[in-house]
Amino acid sequence: MTPMAGVRDDPERSSYDPAGEVVELCRDLIRFDTSNYGDDEGPGERKAAEHVAALLDEVGIPSLVVEAEPGRTNVIAQWGGTSRGGDGLLLHGHLDVVPAAAEDWQVHPFSGEIRDGFVWGRGAIDMKDFNAMVLSVVRARTRAGAVPERPITLCFTADEEAGGHRGAERLVEDHADQLAHCTEAVGEVGGFSTNVRGQRLYLVEAAEKGMAWVKLTSRGRAGHGSLINRDNAITALAAAVARIGTHEWPVRLTPTMRTLLAAVAELAGTEATPENTEALVEEFGDAATMIGAVLRNTLNPTMLDAGYKVNVIPTEATAHVDGRFLPGYEDEFWATFAELCGEDVTYEAVSHQPPWETPYDGGLVDSMTRSLLAEDPDALVAPFLLSAGTDAKHFRKLGMRSYGFVPLRMPEDLAFPTLFHAVDERVPVDGLEFGARVLDRFLEEV
Repeated sequence: MTPMAGVRDDPERSSYDPAGEVVELCRDLIRFDTSNYGDDEGPGERKAAEHVAALLDEVGIPSLVVEAEPGRTNVIAQWGGTSRGGDGLLLHGHLDVVPAAAEDWQVHPFSGEIRDGFVWGRGAIDMKDFNAMVLSVVRARTRAGAVPERPITLCFTADEEAGGHRGAERLVEDHADQLAHCTEAVGEVGGFSTNVRGQRLYLVEAAEKGMAWVKLTSRGRAGHGSLINRDNAITALAAAVARIGTHEWPVRLTPTMRTLLAAVAELAGTEATPENTEALVEEFGDAATMIGAVLRNTLNPTMLDAGYKVNVIPTEATAHVDGRFLPGYEDEFWATFAELCGEDVTYEAVSHQPPWETPYDGGLVDSMTRSLLAEDPDALVAPFLLSAGTDAKHFRKLGMRSYGFVPLRMPEDLAFPTLFHAVDERVPVDGLEFGARVLDRFLEEV
């Protein structure tokens, strides 16, 4: 009998429904507007955090509510047993969301409306879905007396959408005592399904690109717009921005991506080679954009600012770029970036976070795989590298092995990766329930 079959038939487990609350919990969390504008504007996470703390308190789990700044609120709770001492597991999810313009949506983005079998709203997949899964499973297990033997730390953070500086980073710096016993961590993004040649494939995040948000500055000689000026700050900056935006970076494969592409190549009846890398990525269909972004470093100009009057050449021009670099290739990234900027443009990092890559092996990986296959036996599970950033960058400073595992079985015709930060963000009702069941099985094993 397989370990998961044993869990399925466990009478203690049959006494509770891990997915019983997940849909309503997700809807309730979406209704809290926790928009993060990246500055001091916005409502903050306080009300959502207090709601989460109350849900935990209702089943007898005390929590610590921590504010990095007024309204920027985090929740930490200790759950589970003590049988494994300092070998704790961190489950973390962020409470903030990116802003949403209601006039662009089919439904109000903070309504949590159910339509066509989906829960709609900002945060439905990023990432109030996982918060709801965690709360549903934890509350059901606690009420049934089915608390895991392993110590589990639950963490619901602020400010992830702006780099986590007022969320996970502050927790690591100021409340490390709450986290120091954790050796492994699970958060976003991963565990979702995609399809390759008719085969459902679940992708577990095992690596993440580094992030460099950089401000460029060019200074020149101010003057009248009608005169010849070969020391024009805008001209110098525009040339650098054009070089940066059109640079073609070489393909660089990390161990995580080699593993993933080998699995895809087997499904395609071929072998993964440097020459067919791009073709293998195209096998992911709608997910190819996400997967294709982790084959190389990237640099994208995102903001420009200069001047104050059409007939005045300004002294200064600035731009911002969003840079992402692969694990093991940060030195190459910065050297190339400096060359592209040239001598007339200076730069400084506004936010700099390192990449990471966790070996795709060990007991936690085995547990994630078994829990997924127990609910979807014909599927495959493989690792992938995330192009964006998560709170894992901060929690890893305490030495945790990290993975992204938000289990979701998605409809084959839904372009799931395109819903992150998008208009009409939504998550399938049955996908939420699937995720809660998988997470429950996962916690049974860990």
